[in-house]
Amino acid sequence: MTKEKIFSKQWFYSYFLVFIGSLLFAVGDVMFVNPYLMAPGGTYGLSNVLNAIWPWKISLYAICMDIPLLIIGTLILGPKFGVKTVVSTILIFCFTFLLEMFWGYTPLIHDGAIMATPIEGANMVEIANNGGWFIPDYFLNTVVAGIIYGLAIGLVFKSGATSGGSDIISMILHKYTKISLGTLVLIVDSAITLTSLSLGDFRLPIYSIILIFIESKVIDIVVEGVKSYKTIFIVSDKYEEVRQMIINDLERGGTCMKGIGMYNGKERNFIYTTVSRREFTHLKEQIYDIDPDAFINVIDSNEILGNGFKAIKKE
Repeated sequence: MTKEKIFSKQWFYSYFLVFIGSLLFAVGDVMFVNPYLMAPGGTYGLSNVLNAIWPWKISLYAICMDIPLLIIGTLILGPKFGVKTVVSTILIFCFTFLLEMFWGYTPLIHDGAIMATPIEGANMVEIANNGGWFIPDYFLNTVVAGIIYGLAIGLVFKSGATSGGSDIISMILHKYTKISLGTLVLIVDSAITLTSLSLGDFRLPIYSIILIFIESKVIDIVVEGVKSYKTIFIVSDKYEEVRQMIINDLERGGTCMKGIGMYNGKERNFIYTTVSRREFTHLKEQIYDIDPDAFINVIDSNEILGNGFKAIKKE
């Protein structure tokens, strides 16, 4: 959780991310997720199922769960959620409520026209119950919804806020069970996803899981950036030639170290360096020409800070 000076440039930027992320989340839920009756975890996923069974606004179902969870979480876990998490919770509620009022639950993506029904902006259940129809495009809708959800939650996370909601349940269970938080989040969200089976279509939890997978990948990209750097350890008998190639051809630096081989106990020189993805392709070709028997360990790096890469900045 970041702490910015009030009304500073960073403060405005972080709350701008919360605002945009909350708006995108509401758009994703009302226009893409709810019309297709999916439940990709969280209080809004459960609200979508409840909305289909007992029609009421998603936003009202969700806020009735979010507020008690925030209070209970604060009492049990302490005030760790921060102001921005509360702001995000309120903004998502407001944006979702407004979209429900002025858009309804009409799907934005479909393969064919939606027949007029007595209820404007109805989801699949309401359309079917009122003699209407539309041809759903499950796959495209799931992909787009996953991207929007991922962007939304990624921006909220990037601002220093948390998603709150059902994650608070996972945090409380983690405190008393000592099961890893990641495992508990998966269990809680999976349980919510499976509630969509109550709507009578086994495809719904499957598409919801696909949505969650896409969402998680987009969140990683938004929060951590694209993995565009490679951290490399090189062990070669032609150590000096490899070192000169990195310095002169790639114009990169690195660190030279000594180690003991586990198999034969001999002292070996090895190189630690970091290069871009494009440079790595050239590096492999050059090392193959110098020493085809070299040992190379490659690690994807989310972020590289320092000389020659991204400048170090205080958060």
